[in-house]
Amino acid sequence: MGLFDTIKAKLGLGDVSNEAQTKAHVPPADATHSSAEGITLSDRPTTTDNATIAPHKDLNQTSGTISGVDVVAQLEAKAAQHPEALNWRTSIVDLLKLLGLDSSLESRRELATELGCPPEQMADSAQMNMWLHRAVMKKLAENGGSIPPELLH
Repeated sequence: MGLFDTIKAKLGLGDVSNEAQTKAHVPPADATHSSAEGITLSDRPTTTDNATIAPHKDLNQTSGTISGVDVVAQLEAKAAQHPEALNWRTSIVDLLKLLGLDSSLESRRELATELGCPPEQMADSAQMNMWLHRAVMKKLAENGGSIPPELLH
């Protein structure tokens, strides 16, 4: 498991298997007709054909993005309980500390490598840190985290 996977897990964004959910919607292999409806399963609408909205979609968002775990609320709650004041909104070091993870330069370089930081930015730790904070926030958003736009730039 990479460091980013650990960050996701700390925020409740760990890999959630859809296997159980998929199995709940897949009929037994030998079932070809629904006795209650008298139609073949191939005639039934699939989840992509169905007109319903998946439960993880936020109908209030106009951009059509998936709304998920409120990362900011979780981090603010953790910050309120943390003994030192941490600037997790702009500092990757403070963000990692807040999550109880190793914030050493070696650890940050490992995370930067994992997320594909350009080599010219890895050569300067300040540039790497700024790139890394933005990259972590963007990746959290891509993985179901609700991140406000100001933290993505």
